[in-house]
Amino acid sequence: MGRSVTDKVGKTPVSLGLLGAAAFIVIADARVIDPLLHIIADEFNVGVGSAAVIISAYTIPYGLFQLVYGPLGDRIGKLKVITAALIAFAIGTAICAFVSNIVLLTLLRFLTGMAAAGIIPITLAYIGDNFPYEERQTAIGRYLSALVLGQILGGSLGGIFGEYIGWRDIFLLFGIVSLGIAGFLWRGTRHLSDGNRSQGRIVITFRPYYQLMTQPVARTVILGVFIEGFCVFGGFAYVGAFLREQYNLSYVVIGFMLSGFGLGGLIYSRSVKWLVLRLGEIGLIGVGGSLMCIGFLAIALFQNWVLFIPLSMLTGLGFYMMHSTLQTQATELTPESRGTAVSLFVFNLFIGQGIGAAAFGRIVDNFGYVPCFIVAGVSLALLSFWLVKQKQATRSLL
Repeated sequence: MGRSVTDKVGKTPVSLGLLGAAAFIVIADARVIDPLLHIIADEFNVGVGSAAVIISAYTIPYGLFQLVYGPLGDRIGKLKVITAALIAFAIGTAICAFVSNIVLLTLLRFLTGMAAAGIIPITLAYIGDNFPYEERQTAIGRYLSALVLGQILGGSLGGIFGEYIGWRDIFLLFGIVSLGIAGFLWRGTRHLSDGNRSQGRIVITFRPYYQLMTQPVARTVILGVFIEGFCVFGGFAYVGAFLREQYNLSYVVIGFMLSGFGLGGLIYSRSVKWLVLRLGEIGLIGVGGSLMCIGFLAIALFQNWVLFIPLSMLTGLGFYMMHSTLQTQATELTPESRGTAVSLFVFNLFIGQGIGAAAFGRIVDNFGYVPCFIVAGVSLALLSFWLVKQKQATRSLL
C-alpha cells in the first residue's frame, strides 16, 4: 500500500496509501447503511424493504456514472478525476447529516453515488496502468486491504453511531475526513502535466463500450460481475435487519458482526499471492462461489447468531476470491483504454447491487429473510459453476 507510482501524464508520484484512504471512506460510507437500515426505517416511519431505496439510490448512479468517468479518466488524467470526484463526494456526504425526510436522504445518496463513481474504479485502472499483469492481482489484492478495512469499520462505526451518537453524525464525519483526503490528493496532483489532455471538446461516446461487449471474454466477465453484485450485496444488505429482528441484538453488536464480511476480505488480501499460486483463476472462482453459497445458506438455515461471525467471514473470503479474479481480468480486457473497461465492469457490479437490493427487498417484505438468503446462496453457486465452465472453454480454444 505504501508503493508510490506515477501517472503516465504526470511527474508527481502519488502514494497508493493515500488512494487507499479515499477508497476506505467510499466503502465505509456505502457499508455504514447496513446496521443503520432499521434505525433509518423507524425514524422515517417506513418498512425496512422500502428504506432500502437509499441503498439503490446510491449504487445505481454509482454504476451508471462509470460510463462517464472511465473515458474521462483516460482523456484528462485519472488522478485529476479521482480528486474532483472525492471533493464532490465529501460535500454530498456531509449534507446527508441534515436531511429531514427519506426523500431528501434518497436524493443526496443518489448525488453522492454519482460522485463516488469516479474514485475506486478509476484508481483500479490507474493501478492497471502501472503494474504488469503478472503482478497486478497481487497489487490489487493489497489495494483491497483499504476497501476491506472500510467494510470492517463501516459496519462497526454504523453500529456505534446508531446506538450511542446518532446515525446522522457518521455522515458528517465521513464528509469532513474525505474532504481532508481530497486536499492531500489535490496537493499531489496539481503539478501533473496535461500531456494526455485532449484538444478541444471532450465527447463521451458509448462506442468503446459496444466494441468491448463484442468480445466473448468481456461479455462473460461483465455478466458475471452483474450477477455477483445482484446476489452478494442484494442479499447481504438485509443481514443487519435480520439480526435485529431475529435476535434483538444491539446495533453495536450487529455492526461488529457485519464486519466479519470484511475480515474475510482481509484474510484474502493477506494471502492473495499464495492463493493465486495454489488455486489459479479457475480455482479462485470455483472455491469462492462455493464459500459464498455455504455462508448464505448457513446464515439462513442455522439461525444461530453465535455462528454468524465465522459464516460472514467465510462469505467475505469467498466474495473477494471470486471478485478479485474478475476484477483482474477486467483490467486486461482493453489495455489501451483501461479506464473504460474497468468502468464498464464496476457499472455492472453496482447496477446489479442496486437492482438486487430492490429485488431482494421484495422477497424480504413478502416472504421473509430466509428465502432471500437461500436464493442468494444458490444463485452464487450456479454463477461460479458457469464462470468456471466459460474459463475452461476459453482455455481450450487457446
